Amino acid sequence: MSAFELPDAPLRIAAAQAQAVPGEVEANAAAVARLIREAGDGGARVVVFPEKFLSGYEIELIRTDPRRCAVRPADPRLAPIAEACRASGVTAVVGAAVQDGGELYVSALAFDATGVVGRYDKQTLFKHERAVYRQGRAGATLQVGGWRLGLGVCYDSGFPEHARAAALDGCHAYVVGALFGEGNGHHESRIWFPARAFDNTVYAVLANHVGVTGGWRACGSSAVWGPDGRLVAEGSPADEELVFADLLPERLRAAREAEPMLRDLHDTDAEPRTALGADPAR
Repeated sequence: MSAFELPDAPLRIAAAQAQAVPGEVEANAAAVARLIREAGDGGARVVVFPEKFLSGYEIELIRTDPRRCAVRPADPRLAPIAEACRASGVTAVVGAAVQDGGELYVSALAFDATGVVGRYDKQTLFKHERAVYRQGRAGATLQVGGWRLGLGVCYDSGFPEHARAAALDGCHAYVVGALFGEGNGHHESRIWFPARAFDNTVYAVLANHVGVTGGWRACGSSAVWGPDGRLVAEGSPADEELVFADLLPERLRAAREAEPMLRDLHDTDAEPRTALGADPAR
């Protein structure tokens, strides 16, 4: 495996947490635009928002009224987000339920000064999502200022192979919008994200909801972990805020020199496997 290139300069990123208004895309888009501008004022080049923030995590509202509660390609209600990105020079990753071709997806929409520049559809749907949403078929890497950011949505982060695919694509950070709830959800997030960071020697970024959304009481605590798995920055459990962190090339380099898993990784799909033990048919 060839060495992975590292960025030349730091990247300031912000994880946004806020209370979504159930089913109200226009109101939530206005909140996203406001927070993008605040992130830009704080020096961020990238800001990431929670899962399905543009409607809230409202499965029944979205299922019964997708025209109002889901967004569509070239949706005019997203114009304030694009304008905020133009005004601030910030790239935003915004969680949304997307209706496309008659199907619904749980998506992360990437915006820059030109508008929507890409979309990632959640590949690992949680059990109560499967009757409503279609599964995404491909990963996605967002490039900003020499940094490669692998996108995920919530439950994706519970599967090591999802972040590993991003790392093998040369990503320097694993960036996830999510809904983690109080109790077990908070526990899961504090296990999964440092593990994804350490296993792949990448930064891991979590943007989580606060308040109640879709019947879930979110635990906030949006955070960034370094490529050594250590916590870099963390938000409060309940307040609207932006959690800022500087992603540093030298920290990536140091982590990858100390923990050379990517360098030493073999392509296990291409390797033969040896069957061990007695054959029960004999």
